[in-house]
Amino acid sequence: MAQITLRGGCLCGAVRYEITGEATRFYHCHCQRCRRATGTGHASNVIVTPENVRWTAGEEWLGRYKVPEAKRFATCFCKNCGSPLPRIAPDMSRAVIPAGSLDGDPGIRPMARIFWDSRAQWLCGGDDIPVYAEYVPEG
Repeated sequence: MAQITLRGGCLCGAVRYEITGEATRFYHCHCQRCRRATGTGHASNVIVTPENVRWTAGEEWLGRYKVPEAKRFATCFCKNCGSPLPRIAPDMSRAVIPAGSLDGDPGIRPMARIFWDSRAQWLCGGDDIPVYAEYVPEG
């Protein structure tokens, strides 16, 4: 995949970001943690292998929460408005970007619904993207 630059920010406009890298995946995650973190039926996340991450405004407004017992789960959010924001792995191996925080089209479409077996029973569905009980199998 080609290098892209994604820009976005929070609801109140205090935090802005720019991430350049390779967009590798776009998933709708239905796990309970994602539902609780977003207050919705699923989280829509674009996964990027970041080459450059730049907070262009409001880095001091970033809040982070790591679920203590979770190997992978953490959130990043604006401390002013609570909007979900990109979370960057400490080793820069990946950036998980909440699709709703983007200014425009990321140029990639959702590839799968993951943790489908954990979905809320009231979930709206109807698309034809693949579903997986947990993570997409490596391959």
